Amino acid sequence: MHPVSRRAIIATPLSLALAAFPAVAQVPESWEREFPLTDFSRTTIDLSEIISGGPPRDGIPAIDDPEMMPAAEKEGLEAREPVLVYDPDDAPARAYPLRYLTWHEIVNDTAGDVSVAVTYCPLCNTGMVFDRHHEGQVLSFGVSGRLRHSDMIMYDRESETWWQQATAEAVVGRFAGDFLVQLPAWLDSWQGFMDEFPDGLVMDEPAWPRSYGANPYAGYDTNPRPFLYQGENPPHGIHPVARVVRVGERAWPLERLREAGELREAGLVLTWREGQASAMDTRRIAEGREVGSVRVRDEEGQEMVHDIPFAFAFHAFHPDGEWMVD
Repeated sequence: MHPVSRRAIIATPLSLALAAFPAVAQVPESWEREFPLTDFSRTTIDLSEIISGGPPRDGIPAIDDPEMMPAAEKEGLEAREPVLVYDPDDAPARAYPLRYLTWHEIVNDTAGDVSVAVTYCPLCNTGMVFDRHHEGQVLSFGVSGRLRHSDMIMYDRESETWWQQATAEAVVGRFAGDFLVQLPAWLDSWQGFMDEFPDGLVMDEPAWPRSYGANPYAGYDTNPRPFLYQGENPPHGIHPVARVVRVGERAWPLERLREAGELREAGLVLTWREGQASAMDTRRIAEGREVGSVRVRDEEGQEMVHDIPFAFAFHAFHPDGEWMVD
């Protein structure tokens, strides 16, 4: 197995060996036409939960081998714009601006010795980085055009297995029941990245005709109800599209952390500082309202795997999760 970062956390599979899969509902012919290699007889979920997000397979084009450039030379990014940061052990830190990820959702990259999938689902605000090594091969990922609980379903091009981005789980196909390794990464402002990693790298603008810097989901994170979501609202009166800080099966409301500035709970140190705009607020991302930047470390100062989903997404994918409220 390819070695992973010493800071990585490996998710535990549902079982060491899946003895049986749920009965498979009728598979739409359109799925079989678009994904001829997918083994639809192997699934860990009810296929009726999967819906079309609108675009077909690869209608939202993933980026392969992105052009990276010295952050100090990058022009056009504003100080408060959000970037997804990955800091490998053996290479310069890398920033992936959400002005690009919002339009492409997946970037297949190689950072140092690790091949990574940098992912962002705008509808759930889940920014997550995964190791692409799985069972002795390097997978490359694309956007299936399908959603479950409003979250992107990715697929790997090698086996056409479908993967749930929010949980890192293979839910349909050859690898059903397996999990990708999620790596420590975090959302920061462009200025915050530059201050911490002046010698870092940043993803350059892709050569696609997209309105980079614009938010195609303007007003989304103040809507009363998430787009294409039919599940339950989160408990404790938490707004469905309020942000939470997820670490494993626990979720801290972002507003609680914002008010405190720092929380020390469950063996973790969570911190918040101002300076980052919401990517899902105004039409122009750089003008989004303040949401701030979060870091999660253990008591020894090591970066911890986490993400900042909307509350509805945490509740949908972690229905028995622990809500870290006052």
